Amino acid sequence: MHIGLIDADSHHFPNLALMKLSAWHKARGDTVEWWSGFSQYDRVYISKVFDETYSPDILEPVNTREIIKGGTGYGLDNRLPDEVEHVYPDYSLYPKLTKETAYGFLTRGCPRACSFCIVAEKEGRASKKVADLSEWWYGQKYIKLLDPNLLACPEHMDLLGKLADSGAWVDFTQGLDVRLTNARNVELIRCIRTKNIHFAWDNPAQDLTEHFQQFKDLSGIKDYRKLGVYVLTNYGDGETPEEKLENALRRINTLRDLGYSPYVMIYDKPHAPRAIRLVQRWCNNRLVFGAEPDFYKFDPKRG
Repeated sequence: MHIGLIDADSHHFPNLALMKLSAWHKARGDTVEWWSGFSQYDRVYISKVFDETYSPDILEPVNTREIIKGGTGYGLDNRLPDEVEHVYPDYSLYPKLTKETAYGFLTRGCPRACSFCIVAEKEGRASKKVADLSEWWYGQKYIKLLDPNLLACPEHMDLLGKLADSGAWVDFTQGLDVRLTNARNVELIRCIRTKNIHFAWDNPAQDLTEHFQQFKDLSGIKDYRKLGVYVLTNYGDGETPEEKLENALRRINTLRDLGYSPYVMIYDKPHAPRAIRLVQRWCNNRLVFGAEPDFYKFDPKRG
């Protein structure tokens, strides 16, 4: 078969599903390539992670006998077959992005079921182990871990131990759940080579101050640049723009006081108030944020 692949989002972050499909087809003797309008295909796979807001749909190709669409951008009920899910990805699709880096999941699912997140609906409200590290890591220098909530998995201590034993630099790309940290797993986390550790403080109605303070005390990490926290803003039905702004600033200022580096994420950014977009601009520019700690004194014209 002649297989064409289309990454409907971009080529700035590897599409793991397409990498696995490519490997699976090549193992069966099929020819696989990025889709081209000048070729004829037996099947074209189109994968999209994001919705229409961030990834507008593309025109379906006409130079193929069959089209298969997948990814959360097309719905939550499509998944790779098990025989494809567990193959070693084809890193040749993204040679510039994947050199010396392994991408994969050790767990799937999350018990939090946050209303702005699709993970629980798609993968279940329990974090379950889905693979061993040896399934998709073959000694690369860097590991991009894509798990939504690793610490919620009952086997997370064993998985953290495997990450520590790998000696690779690990990026917990989706962050760790600070509410699930404790003396035992923090000790293991400290044994993992990481340039920084990410958490999230998405819901302003939840006060996570004590959890962040506890992790700081247990880990002993003093450099704020190694402790990042995603702060979701512009989310919350019934809140006024002023309340959304104050909720964002409260979390940002609390995190800074605790010795963390907040990073603002905007929900529904195209429709976000100007003040929220300015908060992101102020907070996410490290030089500006360090020079002017008071948002209300921030001059957008100078930053």
